[in-house]
Amino acid sequence: AGMKFFLQYVGCFFAFFSTGFLIISTWTDCWMVNADDSLEVSTKCRGLWWECVTNLFDGIQTCDEYDSIYAEHSVKLVLTRAMMITADILSGFGFLFLVLGLDCVKFLPDEPLIKLRICLVSGVMLLLAGLPGITGSMWYAVDVYVERSSLLFHNVFLGIQYKFGWSCWLGMAGSLGCFLSGSLLTCCMYLFRDTSSGRLHSAYSLRKGYSSAVTVVTSAHLPPSQTATSKMYAVDTRV
Repeated sequence: AGMKFFLQYVGCFFAFFSTGFLIISTWTDCWMVNADDSLEVSTKCRGLWWECVTNLFDGIQTCDEYDSIYAEHSVKLVLTRAMMITADILSGFGFLFLVLGLDCVKFLPDEPLIKLRICLVSGVMLLLAGLPGITGSMWYAVDVYVERSSLLFHNVFLGIQYKFGWSCWLGMAGSLGCFLSGSLLTCCMYLFRDTSSGRLHSAYSLRKGYSSAVTVVTSAHLPPSQTATSKMYAVDTRV
């Protein structure tokens, strides 16, 4: 039981921070940052939804939103948006399911097998969330790196050159955290299914045995006429 609680809390810890990292990564503006800022007086960051410029002297930041989502955007931007939003939704629901499945939460306290299955469903959702998250962040980072390397290789300097920033790193970290928490909940928690099932079966057998004993004792102490009357009353009640 102690190991089961430990795995639940560790999985919840990683799921909480991983979900937060994915959401912050999706809605922040530093997926790309200017690579060489030694000669610049400002830091330029690009996100999935807007681009921000921060003055290095006074710290004033100005942001420009991209055009509408229906406007023409690069394939990299559109697919990364879709994959990160999908990862946010899956990880968010996975974390909520995990909270409901914790043994310390008073939700279905008499159904340990159902709570275990909720934890398993949460683990599957977190694993699914990590897949689009790591795919979107890694693909975005590799695309930025390849674009910059090709320009440097051909000695082409078109103003500002970018490298991937901290928002992209957060996306990778959140995705790896989802994989870790999902693996804990699906692989390790699955080992406790027999224990929970055995406890549930034992409790059911105990209640059934107690009910049968009460019936036998009651029938033994009642006269035959009263017993027959009780049976007739029970039949009438069911009808």
